[in-house]
Amino acid sequence: MSEQYGWTISEWQQAYQTGLAPQDALTGLLAELSAEDPAFIHIVTAAELESQLAHLEALPEAKQLPLYGIPCVVKDNIDVAGLPTTAACPAFSYVADQDAHCVALLRAAGAIVLAKTNLDQFATGLVGTRSPYGAVPNSFNPEYISGGSSSGSSVSVARGLVPFSLGTDTAGSGRVPAGFNNLVGLKPTRGRFSTRGVVPACRSLDCVSIFALNIDDAETVANVMQSFDAADGYSRAAPPSARLIGAKPRLGIPASLPWFGDSQAEAAWQASLTQMREMGAQLIELDYTPMQQLAELLYGGPWVAERYAAIAEFMDANGDQMNPVVRGILANAEKFSATDTYRAEYRRADLAREIQTLVQSVDALLVPTAPRMPTTAQVEQDPVTVNSQLGTWTNFVNLADCSALALPAGFRQDGLPFGITLIGSAWQDRALAEFGRRWQAFAPWKAGATDRELPAPSVVSNAPAGHVRLAVVGAHLSGMPLNTQLTERHARFVESTFSADNYRLYALPNTTPPKPGLIRSAEGAAIAVELWDVPLELFGSFVALVPAPLGIGTLTLQDGREVKGFICEGAAVEGATDITHLGGWRAYIASRN
Repeated sequence: MSEQYGWTISEWQQAYQTGLAPQDALTGLLAELSAEDPAFIHIVTAAELESQLAHLEALPEAKQLPLYGIPCVVKDNIDVAGLPTTAACPAFSYVADQDAHCVALLRAAGAIVLAKTNLDQFATGLVGTRSPYGAVPNSFNPEYISGGSSSGSSVSVARGLVPFSLGTDTAGSGRVPAGFNNLVGLKPTRGRFSTRGVVPACRSLDCVSIFALNIDDAETVANVMQSFDAADGYSRAAPPSARLIGAKPRLGIPASLPWFGDSQAEAAWQASLTQMREMGAQLIELDYTPMQQLAELLYGGPWVAERYAAIAEFMDANGDQMNPVVRGILANAEKFSATDTYRAEYRRADLAREIQTLVQSVDALLVPTAPRMPTTAQVEQDPVTVNSQLGTWTNFVNLADCSALALPAGFRQDGLPFGITLIGSAWQDRALAEFGRRWQAFAPWKAGATDRELPAPSVVSNAPAGHVRLAVVGAHLSGMPLNTQLTERHARFVESTFSADNYRLYALPNTTPPKPGLIRSAEGAAIAVELWDVPLELFGSFVALVPAPLGIGTLTLQDGREVKGFICEGAAVEGATDITHLGGWRAYIASRN
């Protein structure tokens, strides 16, 4: 087995920086991929790999690219130039003449595609068993399903073959397989990644999704693929900022949950809630009836006709060559008229508005990724019912225009992984990812189904786009009287740290509530501060509340970073009490008490 099994993107990058050659590493890795493995539909040839490597080395400053030499696999309903696209239906197969937009961006960033992966035929299913190329087994226990439809993409990452893969997500196909294989599953806001070059399931709902071993890798890939594509009618440009999730998040959980007899999943969910509370989260029970009603529309409403519309001509001519379960589902399209479609769309809009209002009442929704973990035999006995159950907490998300992030959440008593999913409003993707890093730091997991420990999640050294990082030193600290001026503006606590050692701290006289003054001085000391990220559009209103002699300037931290922070006019410290020796405002307040 290759030593690269289970490496994250950062570990691949480090290996390349210390002398590993992509030619050697990827040639060896390719040799270990087997055509008998049901995870794969097409594995690139040695010549196809050589062509990609030659293209990589010809790119300007190739070694500086964010995905230089990073191997990946792509779900086989996404075009890769020169390779067949089958959507898991051999009669449908064609050779793509160009990359899907998302694949083109990955390759321009240095990524190397090693294989096209198996899926539930035409991305219709959450089970990973509806494919003539074989059912893809779970990466932990082959008696259980991998989840679908992005089955091969998920297990390729979980088994450590590649650090990331592309799937698609219409009803949960980028989240359920993540939950079943101990992975991160990033389901973006619709339109964040272009779907041009993707065989549609429901084009109005489809998303390209990312499977990764950790949050950092998922975000690295997302940053490469996020791009407005004028040639895709459903592509959308991301707004400049989104509300972050605070240090003590309010998470909306379902007031009642169906488990369909899976007591192990229920116990794992309760354990994850306990950890969330220990992490500081407040769990708010919400009525998920609108979500359940919207979820039922996806297959019980005219969106099944949208699935049929994507392959209507092919199905009419070649229906006998399709998976019978998939064919039976799509055949329901004839039950719906244009009038039914408009009525369902009006119903969708009303339910989506209810859901969006609920999402805005908390920092994010929190649900089990799936309510049960079925065996392959259980799926074979009742494929439609079991599949429907798996979509309980996923089917509504794209219909409601929400973002979502599936996260590992430990293991059940039977040794199978359990997953949770955060759901936010549109364009809350980065906020979910930032909270996901905090969850990973609090409840770390290993690399998929391998025994490899993952690197600690990165600390974001700069404020996210659309935010200002602010150092506070006195009455705006957590728990202090003016901290609400930050929280009311959706500022998020980042960390407690110290200034550089060239500051002096004074208790200013005649201030209500008591306030300090921070002065740069050659004979100073390190002063305790807190860092907060403040939305840029609300920063001005915060600064307007700062009274003289205080102001906002640039503060140097102990590690050399420079951030915005409270400063004080020099004349104001005349008659003030020098409290530098106490090291911070909290110590001063404690000494007074």
